[in-house]
Formats: sequence, structure tokens, C-alpha cells
Amino acid sequence: MKILITNDDGIQAEGIKVLVELAKQYGQVFVVAPYSNQSATSHKININCGFKAEEYFGFKDVKAYQIDSSPADCVRFAEYYLKIPYDIVFSGINSGFNLGFDMLYSGTVAGATEAAYYGKKGIAFSTSSSSFNGVKKDFDNLMNYLLIKEVWNSSKIFNVNFPEISKGIKLTVQGDTHFETTFVNKENLVYQIGSPNFGKDKDNLKSDVNAIINNYISVTPIVADKTNYQALEELKDKY
Repeated sequence: MKILITNDDGIQAEGIKVLVELAKQYGQVFVVAPYSNQSATSHKININCGFKAEEYFGFKDVKAYQIDSSPADCVRFAEYYLKIPYDIVFSGINSGFNLGFDMLYSGTVAGATEAAYYGKKGIAFSTSSSSFNGVKKDFDNLMNYLLIKEVWNSSKIFNVNFPEISKGIKLTVQGDTHFETTFVNKENLVYQIGSPNFGKDKDNLKSDVNAIINNYISVTPIVADKTNYQALEELKDKY
């Protein structure tokens, strides 16, 4: 398996270093990651100006590039400019959960989603802990689970969140929750200060939020196609 790795915390972040080492046992690894932090950039791409791109030598025995743009652009750069062959994108490991509606803001999830546009698979990895010990401990269990034929074939994209200590793995739905946000004016600049709000969705037993609260790894199959097929089905004979 040929694995392209990106992230949104930047190429020098601890999470991507951990992911590169974990991924090596599953195939050939190649890295294209942002030069600096690109958190909460969602699926942003740079079409209005150029960006710097250069080879990066911080990973042992791994070809890598850093670019001054978003995770989605990292995958696009690998696809269109470097033209490297890859089967799957691993995105992360994000320092901070990507749960519920928050995944829509996530550059980490966008990096995995971009792979689907080219017929490839993508997995976004996130955790709350800066130690990444939970991911290190349970990564092989997760991969063994995902590589079960029925699970692997069920989706192009998976959003995975790791608790620090895991009781197991749960297939989940995207929760109905997002950060509580306060806007603060400081020296004529307005800042957004966010904090996790799990209360709204904690009792939804199928949700990613509930899984994390109860110390399970959440695996959410997601799609790039934003079409509301239920609405189309309901309206097709009426309008």
C-alpha cells in the first residue's frame, strides 16, 4: 500500500511524526504537509496567489515536501504536481478531536476527503492528547479493524477519533455538536475563543461524541458528496 500523509498542524507537529512511524509498517510512506499550522482551514485551496514548496528532510527514510498552503492543497500538490502514485491518504494525527459538526471546519478531515476526489481512500486521525499515547497503543487494532473487507469497502473516507485510553472501537455517526464560541474584542481585533460542547450529543448512543465520552475509538464513514438524496427522493414525484 502506498500511503500519502498530510496534516493541518504543520509538518513539524508531533502528531505527523507519530503517524509517519506508525504508517511505515503498512506500506511505502510519502509526506506532503503544510509549512505551518493550518487548523480550521476546512477545504480551503490557494487559487489567487502562488505558494512556496520545498523538499523536507525531517523524516528518516521518507520522501517529504512542505508547502505554504492547506492540507487539501497538499494532496492536490501530490496529485497534480509531484504525480506520485498513492492508494490512500492518512491525515493527522490532529491534536484535538474532530467530532460532530466541527469536522466540517477541519483541515485534517479535508485532507482525507480530498483523496476521494481522485478515487482514493482517506482516513483522518485525531485525538485530544498531546502525548498521542492512545493512538500509539491502539493504532494496530484500528487498522486491523478497518482492513476487514466489509468495513474497508464500505466507505472512501473515515473520520477516526482516539481517546487517551480505549475500551474498543465503535462505528459511529457524525454527532450534532460544535464548539461553544465567544467573540472577544481586544485592541481593536476580534478573537474567537472556542471550547468543546459535548452536552448536546452525549446521549446519542450512535454518535462519535458519545463514543469518545465513553472511551471508545470512534470510526465515522463520511462522504464527499453533499447531495441530500433523501430530499431528492421525497421531491422527485412532486416537483
